[in-house]
Amino acid sequence: MFKAFLCHNVLGVTSRSTAPRLDPLLRHLPLSFSLTFCTTTTSDPHLFAVSYIINNFGFSLESALKASKGLRFKTSEKPDSVVTFLRNHGFPDSDIRTIIRREPWLLSCDTNKRVLPKFQFLLSKGASTSDIVRMVATNPRLLKLSFENRMIPAYKLVNKFFHSEDKALACIIYCPSLLYSKFVALNVKLLVDNGVASSNISRILRVMPYGLCSTGLGKTVQELKGLGLDPSKSYFGDALLAKRDQNKSKWDEKFDTFKRWGWSEETILEAFRKQPQCMLRSSDKINRVMQFWVNQLGWDSSYLVKGPGIFLYSLEKRVIPRAKVVHYLLSKGLKSESASLVSPFFLPEKLFLQRFVNCFGEEETCKLMKLYKG
Repeated sequence: MFKAFLCHNVLGVTSRSTAPRLDPLLRHLPLSFSLTFCTTTTSDPHLFAVSYIINNFGFSLESALKASKGLRFKTSEKPDSVVTFLRNHGFPDSDIRTIIRREPWLLSCDTNKRVLPKFQFLLSKGASTSDIVRMVATNPRLLKLSFENRMIPAYKLVNKFFHSEDKALACIIYCPSLLYSKFVALNVKLLVDNGVASSNISRILRVMPYGLCSTGLGKTVQELKGLGLDPSKSYFGDALLAKRDQNKSKWDEKFDTFKRWGWSEETILEAFRKQPQCMLRSSDKINRVMQFWVNQLGWDSSYLVKGPGIFLYSLEKRVIPRAKVVHYLLSKGLKSESASLVSPFFLPEKLFLQRFVNCFGEEETCKLMKLYKG
C-alpha cells in the first residue's frame, strides 16, 4: 500500500501515464531520489519514518520529508510508545501533532529518560498536568534541553530572585523560555554586574520575563545610565521595563508629546526618574491628562513633574473627581495654595475623603461629596 501510495502521490503516476510526472513539491529534487520511493520497500528505516509521519499526523509529503531527517525506525513500536506517553500525560492529538512538527526527534527518543524526569520535576514544584501540557505545547523545546545541565540550573536561578517555589513556578509557567533561553543567565549576570538590585531583577521576572530571554539588554542598561538613572535605585527596574517595552519611535513620540505641553527634555527625564511607568502611557492618555489639567483646571503642567504617577491613574475614576474637590477648595480658600497640588491624588480613598471632604461643616461636606461623586 505504501509503495502504491508513493507511486501515485509522489510521482503522479496513473494508469494513463507513459512517464513519471513529479509532484510540484518534489520538482526541486532529482528524479532518482523520487523514484526511490517507488522502488524501495517500507523496510527502509527512513521511508518508514516518512510513511509513519504522513499516516499518523497528516503531514504533507514535504513536511514529512523535513521532519523525518535523522529519524530511522523499521517498526512503529518506538514512535507509537512516544505518542502513547504524551496522550497518557494529557496531551490531545492536536498538541501532539504540533509538538512533533517542531521537535520530530521525539519519535525516536526514550521518553522515560528524556521527557519523564522533566514532567516529574515540574509536578514536584507544584505544576498541574494542564500547566505542563500548555507549557510544552507552546514551547516544545523544553523537551530537548538537558534536565541536569539546563532545566534544574535555570529553575534555581529564577527561584533565587523569588525565594518562593510558587512564585518561581508561576513565572516559569507564564514564560517557559526562562528554562531554555541561553540569554537568561547572561542577562541576569549583566544586571548584577551593573549594580541592579535583586528586587529589580525580581520585578523584571514578574512583569516582563521575556525581556531576559533576548539580546540587547546591556545596551538598554547603558542608555538608562546615560540618562542619569542609578541601577541600584528601586525605580531602575521599572525604567528598564519602560525602555524595553517600546521601540525608539514610540519613545520619541512620548517625548514630543510632553514637549508640546511645555516640558523640557530634562523635565521629562526628571519625571521619568520619579515614575518610569509614565513613559508607558499612550500619547493619547498623556494628552488627555494634560488637557484637563492645563485647559480645564488652569493649572501649570510643571506641577505634574512632581507627581508623574498621576498619568498612571484613571482620568475619569480618580484624577477628575479629586481634581474637582481640590479646585473647589482652592477657589474657596479652604486649602492653602502652598500645599502640594499633587499629593491628594496619591492618597487612599478613605484618607482622601477624611482630609479633603469630610473634615468641613455639613453644608460644605455635602457640596464636596457631590463634586467628588459627579
